[in-house]
Amino acid sequence: MTFKIASFFAGAGGLDLGFEQAGFDIVYSNEFDKKITPTLKKNFIHSQIDDRDINKVSKQDIPIVDGIIGGPPCQSWSIAGKGRGLNDSRGQSFLKYIQLIKELKPKFFLAENVKGMLNSRNRESFEFLMSELKSVGYNFTYKLMNVADYGVPQTRERVIFVGFSKDINQNFLFPEPTHDYQSGNFIPLKNAIWDLKDNALPAKEKNLSNGDMCKVLNHEYMIGSFSTIFMSRNRVRSWDEPSFTIQAGGRHAPIHPQAPKMIKIAKDQYKFDEKPNTQNSVYRRLSVREIARIQTFPNNFEFIYNNVADAYTMIGNAVPVKFANIIAKKIIDVL
Repeated sequence: MTFKIASFFAGAGGLDLGFEQAGFDIVYSNEFDKKITPTLKKNFIHSQIDDRDINKVSKQDIPIVDGIIGGPPCQSWSIAGKGRGLNDSRGQSFLKYIQLIKELKPKFFLAENVKGMLNSRNRESFEFLMSELKSVGYNFTYKLMNVADYGVPQTRERVIFVGFSKDINQNFLFPEPTHDYQSGNFIPLKNAIWDLKDNALPAKEKNLSNGDMCKVLNHEYMIGSFSTIFMSRNRVRSWDEPSFTIQAGGRHAPIHPQAPKMIKIAKDQYKFDEKPNTQNSVYRRLSVREIARIQTFPNNFEFIYNNVADAYTMIGNAVPVKFANIIAKKIIDVL
């Protein structure tokens, strides 16, 4: 039996692809960012792509589905951001998502969000969300998970919510980890991107894409200076370590592991470990294809963009495909 899915805040489709690989049929995807929807249309040709604001979407627009999945915008919950929670239009999108659950009454739902929503300053907003979810009439649970514990080559903590209709009368048990980052059992960068260490192209002026000039699909990296915030920490992980979290912005992309670790020179100040006469810097950002690999997108998944910066944003916002797939398989077991 094939179960049908509607996806919201779909982004580049990491969550969608993980569920599709597990056997779900993605029949509807909603993504408001017009810079991202070309990538969705390219890679999910059988899905109905809706590029309207989710607040303009009604129950009648969505096919009958067995489940709905999505990652409501997370910036307003971020520890690194302003932590506004539901006092922000992006945080309120979570409420629209809950409303759609109430209206569509699927067999299950899944929501993904950042660790920051569990932060004490978001407590009131978080508790309100919990009460709203309970009012929907689902048996639901949530868990803070590190994707490195599930074979993804980066440290990335996210909160996952899964709920089942009370008609199914099941509580979701999260999958057991396949790895253990804290004990040193993880997938290192060498396993993920070693074969890509050559042939990466710097972006063109103003970070425009090289397009078909890339010998490997999307294997190009953002150029430009590094901010003082970026230079406040070491941004290099070695080949035998997992990547730092892939963030939604090229200015914050980790440095390629070919480079030495950065050197601390003062409180919140680091510098690159290079000799003065070095002509070709080994300190470059990870390429679009490299961060896609770290997010476990397959090699043939094509990201469509004109400006390389947009690629980093869409990939950094995605749920790692492998992680999504593991959770999706567990949901199928229940269904």
